Amino acid sequence: MKALLKHIPNAMTCGNLLCGCIGLVMALRGQLELAAWLIGLAAILDFGDGFVARLVNVSGPFGKELDSLADVVTFGVLPATLVFQLCWFQQLGLISYGAFLIAVLSALRLANFNIDTRQSESFIGLPVPANAMLIAAFPLMGRYQPQFDAIWQNDIALGMMISFSFMLVSDLPLFALKFKSFGWAENRAKFLFLIASALLLLFLQFAAIPLVILLYIVVSLFTNDQTRDRVTK
Repeated sequence: MKALLKHIPNAMTCGNLLCGCIGLVMALRGQLELAAWLIGLAAILDFGDGFVARLVNVSGPFGKELDSLADVVTFGVLPATLVFQLCWFQQLGLISYGAFLIAVLSALRLANFNIDTRQSESFIGLPVPANAMLIAAFPLMGRYQPQFDAIWQNDIALGMMISFSFMLVSDLPLFALKFKSFGWAENRAKFLFLIASALLLLFLQFAAIPLVILLYIVVSLFTNDQTRDRVTK
């Protein structure tokens, strides 16, 4: 049983990769909504594989490298293809190919993450799953919340999706949702972020996802300022 358990995290990572591969087929067929759902499923698997690995006490360089290889497909190439299709539907022509900068920036982010020892407890630059979820929100809004079409179905919004991806390779410090304990004092910012995110999702559904990502960045900046203030004092 123990020998079987140690393979579960890597199996979940392979499930992440499988979602990315199928999602690419769906995106190229114009089924953007289904591709977006697969990004969501992959994000759950991506979060879960690390949690399960810690639970069964399995870790090693193989799992880390496999995770990054899966992520570059599911959270790099697939969202880039989604944005390409959205741009193409808007008849932006050759400009649409700029969407694949998202895949390049995601690969750079993941390669740096694997060798950057500063990112064991937090992140530097926007994590690729967060960027992918932000992009996936727009096809889902188009399907389930057409009242927001005027907000995102335009050239400016599509350009912002690509531009926002440069945060993947920025030096912006962001907190990670890892809990050494569940005490309120040491995790106040994380708990408040989770509560606010849940409320946004409850009331705005898919339209809340870009706001949640923005809130994540703002809270990270605020908590980093607080940390610097405590150090200087």
